[in-house]
Amino acid sequence: IDALRLNGHLSRADLARATALTKQAVSNIIEELENDGLVASLAAVRKGRGQPSTPYRLVPEGAFAIGLQIDRHVTRTIAVDLIGAVLIRKEVNLPGGGPEEGVDAILALIDETRRELVTTAPEFNDRLVGLGVAMPGPFGIDSATDDPWMMAAWQSFPLLERLSEGTGLDVRLQNDAAAAATAEKMVGAAHGIDHAVCVYLGYGLGAGLILNGELYRGGHGNAGEIGMILSRARVGADDARAPIEHRISIASLCKGLDIDPADPDLYRRIDAAAGSKDRRVTDWIAGAAHELRATIQLLETIFDPQTIILCGGMPPVLANLLIDALHPLLPSIAERRQRSTPRLQLG
Repeated sequence: IDALRLNGHLSRADLARATALTKQAVSNIIEELENDGLVASLAAVRKGRGQPSTPYRLVPEGAFAIGLQIDRHVTRTIAVDLIGAVLIRKEVNLPGGGPEEGVDAILALIDETRRELVTTAPEFNDRLVGLGVAMPGPFGIDSATDDPWMMAAWQSFPLLERLSEGTGLDVRLQNDAAAAATAEKMVGAAHGIDHAVCVYLGYGLGAGLILNGELYRGGHGNAGEIGMILSRARVGADDARAPIEHRISIASLCKGLDIDPADPDLYRRIDAAAGSKDRRVTDWIAGAAHELRATIQLLETIFDPQTIILCGGMPPVLANLLIDALHPLLPSIAERRQRSTPRLQLG
């Protein structure tokens, strides 16, 4: 499926070469996928003197999925088809009563998304394969209850059980950076790339790791929690070192701008401040770039990616200002004269 999504259409022989499977295995899989309505054959193509080959393509309406993002003050849904095309986007602010109230708002948003999709794709419900949930991590660590930067109440809430009961769907959870990396691999800047790091800058900071073409989650699903790296700068009377996401995050920018992160007009206000070159924004960019430049050099040294992708919940003006401030990048093993992809790019 990934090979067809990447290439558009391939013959059985092409699929065997792309997947390193035997021709017989590919034939069996294609037959099964075709019977399930997930792939369809195209007109035979003759190449040279050999027998004509039949290319296959994915059927977009063969399967659908809903993606759910839960952030500290807002939740969003998207619905996608089998090739990753986004069919609908919706969002709603979360109530201030914590997960007990928040899960009701989330279930209502999911239900609204499903009802709207059925009107445009009647086969949607019969071919809905599941619900993917993305939310900030890390998951299952002892210090979460004492850290105001983490969604401690949501960490201990039986979220997956409540969502499964409320929707009747198979529910899977990823941290938001890993989910962003999955999206970039399917349809974004990492499409066709086997080794990439997606640095996700949202309320906090994380990284999604694409290694050997697959998402790497780690032993407990917390791989890439780079926001937890301790800053080289020491602050406070006790000379403590804070996690770098205390300087590189939308939360830290909101603090500098004296904006409530729950403000429904948050991104417009940040965009306006960045566009007007507000001194508080330029100071934040300078500090964030200083920390992030070293983090990028570290990621390149450890993982040797083909590219690093900066993505997340940043207004475009802010994202471009930050990218500009990160250059020149620090020297690393990623410096090569003949590069097919940039060391750093926006997602």
